[in-house]
Amino acid sequence: MGNNLKKSITFVDAISVVIGMIIGSGIFLKSGVVFGSAGSALRGMVAWILGGLITLCSALTISEIASSIPKTGGLYVYLEELYDEKTGFLLGWVQTIISYPAAAAALAIAFANFACFFISMNNMQVKILASSILIFILILNVVSTKFGGMIQVFSTIGKLIPIVLIILFGFIKGEVGNPINMTSTITYSNLGAAILGTLWAYDGWFGVTNIAEEMDNPKRNLPKAIIIGVLSVIVIYAVFNFALLKIISFNGIITSKQPATDAAIKIFGTGGAIFVVAGIMVSVLGTLNGYVMTGGRVPFSMGQKRQLPFSHILGQKHSRFDTPSNALIFQGILALIYIFSGSFDALTDMLIFITWIFFIMGVSGVFVLRKKYNNKDTYKVPFYPIVPLIGMGGGIYIIISTLISNPINSVIGIGITVLGLPVYYYVNKIKKH
Repeated sequence: MGNNLKKSITFVDAISVVIGMIIGSGIFLKSGVVFGSAGSALRGMVAWILGGLITLCSALTISEIASSIPKTGGLYVYLEELYDEKTGFLLGWVQTIISYPAAAAALAIAFANFACFFISMNNMQVKILASSILIFILILNVVSTKFGGMIQVFSTIGKLIPIVLIILFGFIKGEVGNPINMTSTITYSNLGAAILGTLWAYDGWFGVTNIAEEMDNPKRNLPKAIIIGVLSVIVIYAVFNFALLKIISFNGIITSKQPATDAAIKIFGTGGAIFVVAGIMVSVLGTLNGYVMTGGRVPFSMGQKRQLPFSHILGQKHSRFDTPSNALIFQGILALIYIFSGSFDALTDMLIFITWIFFIMGVSGVFVLRKKYNNKDTYKVPFYPIVPLIGMGGGIYIIISTLISNPINSVIGIGITVLGLPVYYYVNKIKKH
């Protein structure tokens, strides 16, 4: 039967993965930062749209690469195919050891922290709950990719319910007459920082490329799933934030730690806060499931190519469930370690810088793709080369901003990546013998 994964992820599942991995906690928590940095409601809305435009341009570009190289492993595989094995390995190393498991740990902790709204817990109890929910999601994905896809569909629908209600009641009951004209007492405007805040909220869509091999007709469905998913989120974010402006006003947003919760309280009363927190927990759960589902495919793909220590274990699928169970369990163990280490936030922050370096290489890879391959029957990015250049420009902005604002974490992130080189040469030495 081989080690090829079963094609059990439908087109709807794929769209749900895109939307589910983007809409996590950012939409509920980032509005204050974005509008506060922008200095006015209008500039804040422009920031959300520009952030979406950068994301969409990157998505349109990567979709062409994904259509031409529809293999499990995502960006790691694309870099390997377009550049060389070492470049792909270094990204795969970062994603396997820290990026995906640390993100999963952070999301599990976020879920447990939101649960504190309903029941009081100390720090250790929060970590135990976070570990429990992570293990639960992990088991479901080990048992069946279909279960993971179903969770993604239901959680995506679930997380959209509170968003849609706030949008509807915001336009019906919102008392702020002309929210776009509102400004704050802030004497400066940092549109760049505002856009950066939106890019965090838009992050995550790329994970669907990790499961291309398990999709029906990935050459056609993968680009469509990415584009439909990203466009949907851009519209949702823009309308949702406009609704927040109408409900609690610009100044209400920039002074609130949880604008969506405050908006729900104003519309529905105190009980609305319970509803919104529950919706946020569903949202975080769906994003966690997306990271667990897609993250394990990277070490699985690397294991099949004998690019990691213990590749013969990581590259094996489950004999009964046809899932990359060993790779999933390996990343689950790392995520549990990060939960109890208390250092997962720092790990995630420092890797944003280095991940975007690889991401720019991925977007610019479309130029290499068109020279290296001549696939006329695959999706092509529109308005080439303008769209790829916009995506690259957004990535370069993130790198420069992070290097200026957090040079220490940036250097540490580079250091962790470089540590992958001895592993790369060691594994290659073993393969030759």
